[in-house]
Amino acid sequence: MLISQIEVYKFPVKLKKPFVISLGSFDYAENVIVVIRTDEGLTGFGECSPFMPINGESMETAYVVANYLAKALVGKNPLNIETCSELMDRTIYGNSSIKSAFDMALYDIASQHAGLPLYAFLGGKNNKTLVTDYTVSLGDPEQMVSDAKDIKDRGFKVIKVKLGDDPEKDIFRIKAIRSQIGNDIPLRLDANQGWNVDSAIRILNELANDNIQFCEEPIPRWNFMELATVRRQSPIMVMADESCCDHHDAKRLIDLQSCQAFNIKLGKSAGIFKAQKIIRLAEQSDIQLQIGGFLESRIGFTASAHLALTSDNIKFCDFDSPLMFSEDPVSGGIKYDKGGLVSLPEVPGLGARLDTEELEKLKGFVVR
Repeated sequence: MLISQIEVYKFPVKLKKPFVISLGSFDYAENVIVVIRTDEGLTGFGECSPFMPINGESMETAYVVANYLAKALVGKNPLNIETCSELMDRTIYGNSSIKSAFDMALYDIASQHAGLPLYAFLGGKNNKTLVTDYTVSLGDPEQMVSDAKDIKDRGFKVIKVKLGDDPEKDIFRIKAIRSQIGNDIPLRLDANQGWNVDSAIRILNELANDNIQFCEEPIPRWNFMELATVRRQSPIMVMADESCCDHHDAKRLIDLQSCQAFNIKLGKSAGIFKAQKIIRLAEQSDIQLQIGGFLESRIGFTASAHLALTSDNIKFCDFDSPLMFSEDPVSGGIKYDKGGLVSLPEVPGLGARLDTEELEKLKGFVVR
């Protein structure tokens, strides 16, 4: 089997309301779709959501780099994913987001060829319940309290809260949310690198009794050598996110005893192939895992959900972004049920795609 054609499309989708974190505010998911077609009639879909403050890519840069990657991969065997991954890395350094879209499409083809759902192709089993949180954007404390109450009223079992712009205000935000929704629903904190070491330690100790599951990336990624200091002095579990992109980062953080958990995102790891390497390292070192993402549609998060079924160390899911979209053009893919329950399609491959009429609405190019 050979890759006969690759199509790349810009895929911007307006959000219902701005998504705000300490690194910026976003009105659109500015994504890229990759479609890989083979000479045996199989078609694979992949998607990425470039996030400029984190992986240094935008929809525009990913669209340009995709042309280089597509030219390198046309004519190659899509079933040899390791070779294709190495070829992409030789073609251009970094650019993990757009590489993840190609990787996802390759795995879609490979698992279809094997006649297996992607999770089964990866060695997983559909034997656990996947539940996503829902995120409260960073903002005015009163609005954040209102959003948290709404999320609780919608039946979600866990709430993620974006923090990181002001230590004192962050403590107030969580206390205010707790005063209105009670202490039963777990909260997940995400500072997106917004605190310094002293502030992080103080805030996490102040919130020790507020039923916090964990805190993602409390301090700047460049200061990863001090993350272990925060971990040792925090009563709340520390999860590495921006400082843990690929398996090399994971190994470094494990060696430094920096944290108790990693947040895996395909757009950081360059896709499933390297994400599996992070998972193996985590299993060897008793590191808990969350599978998350950026602002992908249900195409990208369907791949993430398949990956979430491949290891007992994967304890947490952060799959809420598609629920923030003003429209959903995806066919197939994961479904969301009450309480944040997520279910996967039991079909060969990824099981999510954009139909031809939807692709025709998008700006794209073809490499043969």
